[in-house]
Amino acid sequence: MNLVTISLCMILKNEEDVIGRCLDSVQDLVDEINIIDTGSTDQTKEIVSHYTNRIFDFTWIDDFAAARNFAFKQATQDYILWLDADDILRVQDQELLDLLKRNLAPSVDAVSMHYNLTFDYQGNVSHSLRRNRLVKRSNHFQWHGAVHEYLAVGGNILQSEISVTHLGKPHEPEHSDRNLRIYEQQIAKGITFTPRDLFYYANECFDHRLYQKAIRYYNQFLDTEKGWSEDCISACGKVADAHLELQEKNKAVEFVLKSFSYDTPRAENCCRLGLIHLTHGEIEQAVFWYDLATKLDHKNIQDKSGFINNSCYTWVPHVQLCVCYDRLGKYRLAKEHNDKAKAYDPQNPAILHNEDYLNTILWEKKK
Repeated sequence: MNLVTISLCMILKNEEDVIGRCLDSVQDLVDEINIIDTGSTDQTKEIVSHYTNRIFDFTWIDDFAAARNFAFKQATQDYILWLDADDILRVQDQELLDLLKRNLAPSVDAVSMHYNLTFDYQGNVSHSLRRNRLVKRSNHFQWHGAVHEYLAVGGNILQSEISVTHLGKPHEPEHSDRNLRIYEQQIAKGITFTPRDLFYYANECFDHRLYQKAIRYYNQFLDTEKGWSEDCISACGKVADAHLELQEKNKAVEFVLKSFSYDTPRAENCCRLGLIHLTHGEIEQAVFWYDLATKLDHKNIQDKSGFINNSCYTWVPHVQLCVCYDRLGKYRLAKEHNDKAKAYDPQNPAILHNEDYLNTILWEKKK
C-alpha cells in the first residue's frame, strides 16, 4: 500500500498562544510542515521551529489569497492540507485523516471536510460548514480574494466525514477591524468588487453594526444574480436581521421569504419568521413557521457545503413551539414540544425550567 504524502501549509502572524495546540494535533499525520510568517513579533517562529525548519517570510500586502498561494508554492508532497492557527483536529478526526491517508485514491483532486465553528454549553457543534481542505498539489489550485479568500477547486471532490475544529484565540475580539479596513481601502482605490466581495463586505458592515450600509451592499450582491445560492440565502437572512435592528418588520419578513426563492426553506429562516411573529404577538403565524422548521432535514444543506445552525434543526423550534402553545393556553401541546426539545438537549436550563413550570400547571388542572 502506497500512502499519499501531505504538506501542511499555514500562514501565521503572532500566533504564540495557539499554534502549538494546532501543530500538536496534526504533526504526526503530515509529511511536511510549511509555515509562512507574515511579520510575527512574538514567539511564534520560535515555537514553530520545534516542529519544522521550513519557515518562510512573506511581506504582508493586505491580501490573504496572495499569502496562501505563496504558502502552497512551498509544498513538495502529493497533497496540500491547509489550516489556521486556531484550528485543531480532534482525536477522532486525526484517526479519520490517518485512515484517509492510507486509502485515498490518486484520482481524488480535493477532499472536503466539515468545519466546526461554534459549540453549545455541552460541547456539541452548533454551527458548521464544509471547506475543501486537502488538495492535490499537481493541480495547482489557486486562492482568490484579498479578504475571506476561497480556494477554487475542481475535478473529483471527496466529501469526507473528517472535521476541522475551530477553537479560536484567547482574548480575541469578536470582530476585528482588519477585514473592514482592507475592503474600504479597496473601495478607495476604485477596485471593482466581485459578487463575493460585495457579500463579504456586507457581512463586515453588518458585524460592525453599520446596518444601512450592510443592507445596501447585500442588495447589490443579490442584484448581480451571480452569487452562490448559499450566500444568497445567508444574505437574505442578514438583510432581515438588519431591518429588524432598524425596527422595520415588514421589510424583514420580505427578505426572509425571498430566501425561499433560492432553494427549499431553511430552518434558520423559518425560525427567523417564527420569532418575528412571536415577538409581535402573532402566535398562530409563529406556530406555522416553527412547525415547518421541525420538519426540515439539515443533511441536504450539509451536502451543499452551506452554513448550518444545528440548533434550528433540533431543539430550538420545539422549545419555541412550547412558548407559543403556552401563550395559547394549550399546555399539553406545550409540554409535548418541550419534551421533544429535551430529547435533543437534556440539560438545557430553559427547557428544564419549562418542564417544571408546565408540570405545575398540568398538575393544578388535574385537581
